[in-house]
Amino acid sequence: MAVPESASADAAPVADADGNCRFRIELPEVPQRDVDALAAELGLLGTISQESLADQRVVFTLTTPESQDSIVAICSFVLDPDDLKITHGSAQTGAAEAKPAAEDPGYGLFEPEKTDAVQPAVATAAATAAAAPAAEARNPGRRATDKEGTGQESSSIRVGIEKVDQLINLVGELVITQAMIEQRISVLDPIQYERLLNSVGQLTRNTRDLQEAVMSIRMMPMDYVFSRFPRMVRDLAGKLGKKVEFVTRGAATELDKGLIERIVDPLTHLVRNSVDHGIEMPEKRRASSKNETGKLTLSAAHQGGNIVIEVSDDGGGLSRERILDKAKQQGLPVSDTMPDADVWQLIFAPGFSTAEVVTDVSGRGVGMDVVKRNITAMGGTVDIRSVPGAGTTIAISLPLTLAILDGMSVRVGEEVYILPLGYVIESLQPAAADVKEIAGQGQVVKIRGDYLPLIPLYQIFAIEPNFTDPAQGIVVILEADGKKAALLVDALVGQQQVVVKNLESNFRKVAGISGATILGDGGVSLILDVSALLRSSRQLNADPVFS
Repeated sequence: MAVPESASADAAPVADADGNCRFRIELPEVPQRDVDALAAELGLLGTISQESLADQRVVFTLTTPESQDSIVAICSFVLDPDDLKITHGSAQTGAAEAKPAAEDPGYGLFEPEKTDAVQPAVATAAATAAAAPAAEARNPGRRATDKEGTGQESSSIRVGIEKVDQLINLVGELVITQAMIEQRISVLDPIQYERLLNSVGQLTRNTRDLQEAVMSIRMMPMDYVFSRFPRMVRDLAGKLGKKVEFVTRGAATELDKGLIERIVDPLTHLVRNSVDHGIEMPEKRRASSKNETGKLTLSAAHQGGNIVIEVSDDGGGLSRERILDKAKQQGLPVSDTMPDADVWQLIFAPGFSTAEVVTDVSGRGVGMDVVKRNITAMGGTVDIRSVPGAGTTIAISLPLTLAILDGMSVRVGEEVYILPLGYVIESLQPAAADVKEIAGQGQVVKIRGDYLPLIPLYQIFAIEPNFTDPAQGIVVILEADGKKAALLVDALVGQQQVVVKNLESNFRKVAGISGATILGDGGVSLILDVSALLRSSRQLNADPVFS
């Protein structure tokens, strides 16, 4: 994270009685839509106002309990932090105290990350050096930094996100066109048209490379999310009387910008929950022969085509007994023989909370269900691992991007649908003896000793199928949110990478459908919302055989 020059010992932010500081944020020349976006985002941190300078540039005045790093993290989504000028004073005196500081040449500018190592030396020099030499002593290596910044500017350009989205959309269209060409030439004689087929093969490889290169443009490091948590954890731990060491790993791991913006709120809730419920009070940790300072780790890493973000603490862990007791009180379908993994998932039930004391931090039972719903909406999954007395880890697995996915094409009647491959376990043709009818509950199919609910896709979308007997069709075993079901289709068409088109913005929201794509033959195919299909199935089939 860039370090402001104003963060010296003689220019520390002065907070009022409520812990608020006032920041003056001077923006470079940016489009009005970016000004509006920043005003809305920064407004979430506190109270904001804005004014215009003589050159039409905008200046925000923000009163907030958050740190300057939080402001930089938000602004980094829209502009280069090096272009910002931030000054600060107390929330009471505000601009009057900020004005003298603003007159200091270079005050409020940001150093690149490489200068982090000299930050303590910067503060010491500023506190001890005389006025004139202080400016130079306060910024050792400043000239080198300026030269480095100039070199960086010459090797990069700033492009609006709408242009990037347009480029990605065009590359998506190119991928679709390339798939059409491949389908057209699949019927040609490979000997007679060898040179044509080789050329198309080369086109396919180039298209894939171009697609991956363009998608990487939208990738942003997780540091944009992680950087806002150290101050929050420190303040929250102090408020609760706890000692917490906060560690981040994999901050350089990249994720699609659209997903980064949507993962902030779920992660914030999980981090607050770990500090409040996970890590014990110092005296309790000492009684358990633990270090009185708890450890909270936030990490990110790539695994295949996904990114896995983990929130881990070394606290007391989840209590199986308390969760089961609370679930029984709320009338949830549970049993004492449930596996631990299923018990931990109960904390995501709406309104579920085992907190003995309701605080203004958490404990009301709202939020965890929203966390899971938001992550599921991003095509992700949530897994919980917990050991009593040793701590809890909540792992979030997300696709690197929502623009393109690997899918399996299935046919029902004359229609072709796409199943996201991440939900597909296997496909098979069941024996007639393995299909059972449950009175008033529909059919189940026996797969390796387990009875799974059968979801006839033709019934959901009112399609005339080729087969209504599962023994004649194909069942695709799907898993989402830890639950399995068998989807009945007529046939499997194939596996392919598809470009996702937003159906809601182009048409309207359709239950059971998450998007659409264009096939190689030019036809439109709907992408199934597997989680919604399985939720619907479980609502219809409440018999214990389906649990």
